[in-house]
Amino acid sequence: DPWDACRIRVKNLNNIMNLQAADAAISPTIWQASAYPAPYRDSIRVIHDGIDTQAVRPDPAVSLTLNGTLTLTRADEVITFVNRNLEPYRGYHVFMRALPDLLRRRPNAHVLIVGGEGVSYGAAPPDGRSWRDIFIEEVRPQISDEDWARVHFLGNIAYQHFVPLLQLSRVHVYWTYPFVLSWSLLEAMSAGCAIVASDTAPVREVITHDETGRLVDFFDINALTGAVCDLLEHPADRERLGSAARQVVRNRYDLATVCLPAQIEWVELLGKSVQERSI
Repeated sequence: DPWDACRIRVKNLNNIMNLQAADAAISPTIWQASAYPAPYRDSIRVIHDGIDTQAVRPDPAVSLTLNGTLTLTRADEVITFVNRNLEPYRGYHVFMRALPDLLRRRPNAHVLIVGGEGVSYGAAPPDGRSWRDIFIEEVRPQISDEDWARVHFLGNIAYQHFVPLLQLSRVHVYWTYPFVLSWSLLEAMSAGCAIVASDTAPVREVITHDETGRLVDFFDINALTGAVCDLLEHPADRERLGSAARQVVRNRYDLATVCLPAQIEWVELLGKSVQERSI
């Protein structure tokens, strides 16, 4: 669409106008900060919102009951995928296209999918349907009824159920176009999940391949399936990656000890700078 460039410029006007008036700015990731025009980058401090790593931590005794009938524990093979809304911008289509082979190769796995049917970031489907249903319809003919019974769409769930879901996960899949970094990824890391993620920015700021997770090309469906299956086959690798992922979040993104103190310091320094200029 030839008007897209104009539309995007207009949408960016609000940020540009506010940056021109601001004394300082804050960004949760290096990649997001780097995307701003060069004249403003020096005024942007990178500090994440922060993760409560005490509330989101591994729990070997966790259990979760779905629909009052199926109770899953750490003894079960659980794969998790989380979006605010299930849409291509967050890789929902890639994950769904991996499901037929993944379910065949892992006959005991349960797949827990969290997310609503709206649109958070990308474009809405052109025909008024939801992205959730569009990709279910695409892959469902390739999946037997028996295998489909192991796929659980949970919608948007309360946080009190969301944390146990992460604690339950053997492999957590996180997929995204280059965009903002979901809290859910850092929370999955804090819960000690073994993570398979898209090799995109800003994911690379927190996931280092084979150190804190496994990175896979965004469009490589076979590689996604293979990476998940490999981790399910190797518990020692899951433990190593999950422990390292949690340590990264504790060291760099913990709310109480890292991010909140940095935010307070940023506000205090900003206040002092403004005061000095007004004297």
